[in-house]
Parts: sequence; structure tokens; C-alpha cells
Amino acid sequence: MATAAETSASEPEAESKAGPKADGEEDEVKAARTRRKVLSRAVAAATYKTMGPAWDQQEEGVSESDGDEYAMASSAESSPGEYEWEYDEEEEKNQLEIERLEEQLSINVYDYNCHVDLIRLLRLEGELTKVRMARQKMSEIFPLTEELWLEWLHDEISMAQDGLDREHVYDLFEKAVKDYICPNIWLEYGQYSVGGIGQKGGLEKVRSVFERALSSVGLHMTKGLALWEAYREFESAIVEAARLEKVHSLFRRQLAIPLYDMEATFAEYEEWSEDPIPESVIQNYNKALQQLEKYKPYEEALLQAEAPRLAEYQAYIDFEMKIGDPARIQLIFERALVENCLVPDLWIRYSQYLDRQLKVKDLVLSVHNRAIRNCPWTVALWSRYLLAMERHGVDHQVISVTFEKALNAGFIQATDYVEIWQAYLDYLRRRVDFKQDSSKELEELRAAFTRALEYLKQEVEERFNESGDPSCVIMQNWARIEARLCNNMQKARELWDSIMTRGNAKAHGDTQHCRKALHRAVQCTSDYPEHVCEVLLTMERTEGSLEDWDIAVQKTETRLARVNEQRMKAAEKEAALVQQEEEKAEQRKRARAEKKALKKKKKIRGPEKRGADEDDEKEWGDDEEEQPSKRRRVENSIPAAGETQNVEVAAGPAGKCAAVDVEPPSKQKEKAASLKRDMPKVLHDSSKDSITVFVSNLPYSMQEPDTKLRPLFEACGEVVQIRPIFSNRGDFRGYCYVEFKEEKSALQALEMDRKSVEGRPMFVSPCVDKSKNPDFKVFRYSTSLEKHKLFISGLPFSCTKEELEEICKAHGTVKDLRLVTNRAGKPKGLAYVEYENESQASQAVMKMDGMTIKENIIKVAISNPPQRKVPEKPETRKAPGGPMLLPQTYGARGKGRTQLSLLPRALQRPSAAAPQAENGPAAAPAVAAPAATEAPKMSNADFAKLFLRK
Repeated sequence: MATAAETSASEPEAESKAGPKADGEEDEVKAARTRRKVLSRAVAAATYKTMGPAWDQQEEGVSESDGDEYAMASSAESSPGEYEWEYDEEEEKNQLEIERLEEQLSINVYDYNCHVDLIRLLRLEGELTKVRMARQKMSEIFPLTEELWLEWLHDEISMAQDGLDREHVYDLFEKAVKDYICPNIWLEYGQYSVGGIGQKGGLEKVRSVFERALSSVGLHMTKGLALWEAYREFESAIVEAARLEKVHSLFRRQLAIPLYDMEATFAEYEEWSEDPIPESVIQNYNKALQQLEKYKPYEEALLQAEAPRLAEYQAYIDFEMKIGDPARIQLIFERALVENCLVPDLWIRYSQYLDRQLKVKDLVLSVHNRAIRNCPWTVALWSRYLLAMERHGVDHQVISVTFEKALNAGFIQATDYVEIWQAYLDYLRRRVDFKQDSSKELEELRAAFTRALEYLKQEVEERFNESGDPSCVIMQNWARIEARLCNNMQKARELWDSIMTRGNAKAHGDTQHCRKALHRAVQCTSDYPEHVCEVLLTMERTEGSLEDWDIAVQKTETRLARVNEQRMKAAEKEAALVQQEEEKAEQRKRARAEKKALKKKKKIRGPEKRGADEDDEKEWGDDEEEQPSKRRRVENSIPAAGETQNVEVAAGPAGKCAAVDVEPPSKQKEKAASLKRDMPKVLHDSSKDSITVFVSNLPYSMQEPDTKLRPLFEACGEVVQIRPIFSNRGDFRGYCYVEFKEEKSALQALEMDRKSVEGRPMFVSPCVDKSKNPDFKVFRYSTSLEKHKLFISGLPFSCTKEELEEICKAHGTVKDLRLVTNRAGKPKGLAYVEYENESQASQAVMKMDGMTIKENIIKVAISNPPQRKVPEKPETRKAPGGPMLLPQTYGARGKGRTQLSLLPRALQRPSAAAPQAENGPAAAPAVAAPAATEAPKMSNADFAKLFLRK
């Protein structure tokens, strides 16, 4: 039967075929089309109003001007010309967009946003049949959110007329409650079922819905109360004496569960009940109140945090896992997944708990199915789903269909396809009875191995330009099966010949004894435990049963978790030892500084000398120490030609120094430098670290940094002090400290990191004492694999952020884009682009890799930075095959070769020629020369005679 939309769409074709018509007939057709258009919009708007105040009319296409369109509906018959063009243009625009979205979905059916946009436009156009089909297609691929389900349900409820329509709505409710555990959907389901109480079996239907709702979300501490109250109100409305006991039972069940506003429910029960409340009910109520106090911190943390609140949910899940109530554990997982449905690790943890603890077939398989529908790009979820289906005896045909869906899910790495093929081949191998020479299952296994190798070679290598199985793992498993289980040595040799040409070969052993040895090795091996675990899993994959595989997985996970814990403790212990050594070194350093200060106090110093000593003191927050060779020492300084020193030093016969002031060539420059040197020093106050930020990479040529930076940081909050750091000569060193009045201002200032100041990116980081926090890292970007983020290289230096963002938007929602620059602010031709999810990022890689931008061919890949190499410490370097090399020294204090010798030439003795090696002078002997060859010690009088000798 043709729909109204199809009829209206076919009218222009009929007109063209029938030829020209009278003007009156054309006006009548156009007026009828306008009436249908306005009516469909009115129905859509009425449906929108049922959504309540939360509905955003502007976003969904219902604007304030819709009221004018409804008002002119009555006059559309007589004068449609004024509005006809407006409707026709808008309808044509929407139809073109609908056709574009449908074409895009025919190419990529996994485009979530495209489904949402198509449903919105079809609903706006009043295409009721098409919007129902679009929703059905989307629900088959993705689980719908709470908002999409409520919108669909309200539309169907508003159009339901007879009993068949009501059954259709019931079916939709059943699908909705399976996607996510949402209290609002269950509440709508219960209220809608109340409307059908007059039909046959209506009362039992209502009670069944409410009982299922209570078992599903009745423990929800913040939203479960509404379901209990709705159920009680329904039972109270039935005026029968037998129903009073039902209400009593509901009150007592509710009061035994920790829920918010329990006190109000208890007071309501006291007022409603004519008899005194039993003591057992009061005891259960008090016990529930005590439990509520334990749960409140976690619930309040969820209320205070912002979505998606993953960390808060993880802490809540850990708490529930310790208590061990399966119903509450399941509920908190479901609550967390409503807001974090695209987090694969959360689905893995939930399904793993169900696999190992509850083991209820329908529940386990339902969660696995929902997991792959939410995160189809995660291969671990598909592998676990196949194992769960095999574990619960699902039909082979269903498992095969699921595997084919996994191959079309669009994984983002080549190795993912190897993993899913391994899981499926393991399943097929466990189906084979190898006691028979040949069977249908064995032939299917061999065909699957052949297909896997062809698929990896053709599909995977063409898509990723790399082999997904460089170690020939699948081929090795096939060779082991042919050799050990099928006794087909000819095929095994062929496979091993092919494997060894790629440099991969393994040995065989007895399965039973090998399994026992590997289980012992997993438990006690401390060297390379990951490799031992991998060997055990490889053996079980080839020869073990499903039970052997589950035991091996559980043991290896437990062992690796314990190993990681031990490594963390060892790292913490090592860090503590390092910190102790640093503290001891700091104490020795302070002791030397105090000793040096005491020696300086004993000497007679002039005013200029005292000023220089004060400048040498450590400034607050100054992390860098000037090298002794860079300090401006007055002693032994030789002025260059044309340069006048501030202080001239004359040495008298007694060896004392006299300071003489000489005017500098530039009085103004020296005056400014002296003013900066004479600035009062502020001692370090670690208590202000939380309200202070460290600003670096500023231009050294910046004049008056305090004045220029203050307006910039005052936008974040009230600035107490800006303290630029100057050298002893009065030059700005390119960094400063900004102290705020409030901590939130300092946190907001951190967002100004990389802001351009005078052509250079300004670095803003927290003020942290690294001697007390050695593990603190200022680098704020992730250095691990991020599947939703792209790394782009080869960009032209002239490419701007806006131009690149416009290119990347065509492939998904861009959350963040960062062009990489050097310390001077110059582009490096690199960029990081963060998408909303992994699916969009994988699509962008396929479409953007190799793209030409301004004659530059760019490379695009998933962001996975290489591990940073830790620089080797000098004391740990060793000569090849020899002992540890010590730092080379050139004098008593380890200075350079060019240091002047203070020993008079008359006392110097020519040293013996050093023995020559083949490629240079031989190493100096470790034993000192005999005392007889040393120069005799001389007194001060002997030195005086040498100076007076002519």
C-alpha cells in the first residue's frame, strides 16, 4: 500500500506524463500538497511537545515560526502562492540532504552520525514510514541511546490506535530495555502498560512490567525511588481488600533497600498503615540506612562530577566488587556504561565478571552482543564474544555468522585481523575429532586456514601496507596441527618450509608434560614472565580444550598482575633510595655553601665585593645554577682591549688586593643592570606552589616583563606578584614566576600554555619542586597509543590550523587540533588531530593518508609515539669488554687542559716521554711516581727570592 509521502512524490511524475493541464487543476494539486506538508509538520510538532521541556526545538527543526505555518494552513487552499515557494524550496533542500545521507549510508553503514541526521530530517519532513525504517536499520547496527528510544517510543505511542499498534509498542519497549538499563525507559514502559489494563490480561501485564523494572533498576539509589512509588500508586488505585497486602509488601521491600529519601518513605508508610510497623521491618530499614551511609560518598562523587565520570564509576565498581553483591555489581556496571558506552575496557571488565562469576547464558551473551554493537572496532570484544558463544553451546552457524560480521567491523590495525582469525580457528580446531582420519569439521578447519592466509595477504596487506602476521603465527599453528594431530607430515613440512624461509622455526614437545612444565614456569619464573605466559597460551591455542584455554588465561592474567605489582613496588623503593641520595647530596651542598660563607666573612671585603657575593646567593625558584666558570670574578680577570673593567685589582708585595673604581663606558646601561641586581631577594615558599605557575621560553629581549605579562595573566584572576628572573649582569633569563591570589586562577593560567608572546610560544607549567617530586613530568601530552588521535607529518610550513581543521572535519568530529612548533614558534610540519572516537579516526587515516596539501604529500597514522630513550649516565658507561670508565680529569680540580699552571717555569721539570700505543698515547699508570722524582717543597722565603731574581 502506497504511503502519503510516496503518493505526493509520484504526483509530479504523473503531471509530466499527462502533459499540460489547466491552471485551476495545477493550483488544486499544489494546494493539496501544501496542506499535506503543513499537516505532517503539525503532527511532528505535536509529537515533539510530548518530550517535555528538555526537548530542543531549534535543534530538531521546529522553530518559533512553526506556529505561523500552522495558522496559515486554513488559508492554504485559497492562496497558496505566497507560501508555496517557501515550502517547495525547503522541501527540495531537505530531500537532497536525505538522498545524500542515504547514499553515504549505502557506502558506510557504520556511520553513526549519518543515521542520526537522516532520522531527524525524515521526522521533520513527516515521512513516517521512512523514519520508522531508518530507525529500524539503525537499531539493528547500533544500540540506541535513551533519548533516541524515548523519541521513537513517543512517536509510536502518539500514532497507536488499536490493539495491534499497542503490541507493536510493547515490542519496541522490549528492545529498548535490552540496549541500556535506563530507569526512565522502564518508568515509561510501566506507565504505558497501565493504559492497557482494560484489555485481556492487562492487570498481569502491568504487574509483570513493574516487577521486571524493580529487579532491573529497583536498586538504583537516585532514580529507583520513582519506580517504587509508581508501582505503589498503581496498586493503591485498585480498590480491593486483597490489594492492601500487596501495598504493604511493596513498602516493606522498598524499605529494605538503601535508597535516597528513605526517611520520607518510612514516614509515609507509618501514616498509611493502620497497624504498627513490625519490628522486623524496622530492623531491615535501619540496616538499609547504615548501608546508605557507605554508598553516599560514591553517589555524591557522581553527582558532583561531570559526564562521563569514568573515574568515579571505576571507584564505585571497585567498591561493589569488594562487597560482592551480584545484583548491585551488575547495576553499577550498567549505570557506568550508559555514559561510557564507547569505552572498550569497561565492556571487557563487565563481560569478564559475568563470564567468571554469574555464568548465566542469556545475560552473558546479551552483554557481549551489546559490547560489539557499541565498540565494533575493538577486536578483543569480538574474540571474547566468540569464546562466550562456544562456552554456552551456541549453534555453529550463529558463531560463523558472528565471525563474518567481525571481519567487516573495520579494525584499525593489521594485527587485529590476525587475532580474530586465531580466535575463530581455535574454535574450529576444538570442534574436530582427530581420532578420525577425515571429517567434515577437519575439512572446514583446513579451508579456514587457507582462507585466513589468503585474507591476510590480500585484504589486510592491501589496506594497511604491512603484513598482519609477520611471525607466521597462523601458519605455525596449522603446521603443528597437521604434524601432531593429523599425522600429515608432508603438509606440515610444506608449511614449515614456507615458514623458515621467513626466519621462523619452533620445536615440538610432549603436550601433557609441556603443559605441566609451563604451568609451573608461569607461577615461579621471574625472568621474562610475559614470554612464558605467551608460550603457554600459544600451546593451548593449538592443542588445548576450551577449559584448558580458560584456565591458562586466568593463570597468566593473575601472574602478570602480580608481577606488575612487584615491579611497581620495586620502582617505588628505588625511587625512594634515589630521593634519599638526592637529599644527602643537597645536605652536603648546603654544608659546603655554609663553610664557604664562613670563610668569606673572615676576609676583608669592599662594598662592591659584598654586592657580588649577595648576587651569588640562590634566588627563589631558580632551578639553574650558574657554572663557576661563568661567574664574574674580580680576581685574576684581564680586561680586553678597548674594554674597561668596573674594578681594577692591584697586587702588592704582601699579596693583598685593592679595589679601585673606574667609570664604565655606558652609565645608563650599568645603572639599569645594577638596579636589577639590587632587587630584593624573595625566599622560596613551597606553600605557595599551588597558586604559582612557572612561565618559560620568553624572549630574552623582553623589556620590563612584569609590565607586559601582567595584563595577560590578570585575565585568569588577581595577580599577587610577577617575579622575572635576571642573571648577575642584569639580563632577563627568559622565565619568571606568576603568583595568583586563588588556586583556580593558577589552574586557569595553565590553559595559556603555548600562547604566542612576541612571536614565541610561552610555556606555562605548574610550580613544582623537582627535588621533592622526582617523578613529576611537565610534558602534558600522552606518549602511548591513542586510537582516536591522528599523527600527520609532511605538512607545508605555510599550512594554518584553520586550513587543516577544515580538511579533517570532512571525516568526523574534530575535538582538538595541534600544530607542532619549535621553541621559537616556527612550524615543524607536524600535527596531532583528535577525533570523537576511534571509528572516525580510522576512516580519516584511510582517506587522508597520501593526500596532497599545497604540493606536499602528507602521511597520516594513528598516534603512537615511540618510547623515549633514557640517556645513559656517564658513570654507567663501560668500555667494550673492559672495566668501567671513569671521568677523565686534567688537574687537581678536574678543570680543562687550558688552565694556566701557577708553578714557576724555573721549578718545572720536563716529564718523561709518554709511551706510545698503536693508536695514541698509552694510559697513565695508576701508581704514583716515586717521591725522589718530585720537586722539593719550598718555603715562602724561597718564592720571594725567585721573584727578586734579576
